[in-house]
Amino acid sequence: MQVIPAIDLLNGQAVRLHKGSYQEVTVYNDSPLEQAREFKDAGMQHIHVVDLNGAKEGKFVNLPHVKTIIDELGLSVQTGGGIRTFSDVKMLLNAGLSKVICSSIAIKNEKDWLKTLKHYPEQMILGMDLKEGKIAYSGWLETAEESVSSFLERMQDHGLQEVLCTDISKDGTLAGPNVELYKKLKKDFPSLKLIASGGVASVQDLKELREAGMDAVVVGKAYYEHRISLEELASF
Repeated sequence: MQVIPAIDLLNGQAVRLHKGSYQEVTVYNDSPLEQAREFKDAGMQHIHVVDLNGAKEGKFVNLPHVKTIIDELGLSVQTGGGIRTFSDVKMLLNAGLSKVICSSIAIKNEKDWLKTLKHYPEQMILGMDLKEGKIAYSGWLETAEESVSSFLERMQDHGLQEVLCTDISKDGTLAGPNVELYKKLKKDFPSLKLIASGGVASVQDLKELREAGMDAVVVGKAYYEHRISLEELASF
């Protein structure tokens, strides 16, 4: 199982939100570059970056910071936040991103989303945020009517290979991940690469996710709040 350290960008700083609330922000590092350097120095080659400004404004805002991380450190970066069109995806990939995470576009602009799957199947990640068992989008304010199973089956038919699944109720809480949710998803969709996100608080949580068959897990707050050390993250 791959462990992917997270950097959430807001106004050029590395922060974390509590359950996605922009009113509950904790700043962990004024320099995203230096934060990324810590991960690289620990031996990690791939990181997860979210543009929180972009998610709110509907356009990718923090690209200069992400490009600096890629250009200066040579890290592989997957990113999301504010991606609304095929052109947005193409722009980010041309800028050097290794993978692009799409959430709202998959629901609100399915035509462009399917186009990205057709052109860049190995570089696209569906950001599937779940709220009370439904797919949430638009900053988690709205939920889709189509069931998770139906949606994933359709997307696989169009070439979807990778899903980043976040249980919103766990995100930023350090309350432990929803392991049963991930087990069910992996059982129902064994051929999808599944990335778990939300709630990780300890090394034991990572072990349970590995045992549940997760391909990867995103870790943010647990590291920033000193629940899991860099050495422990790098050991998986």
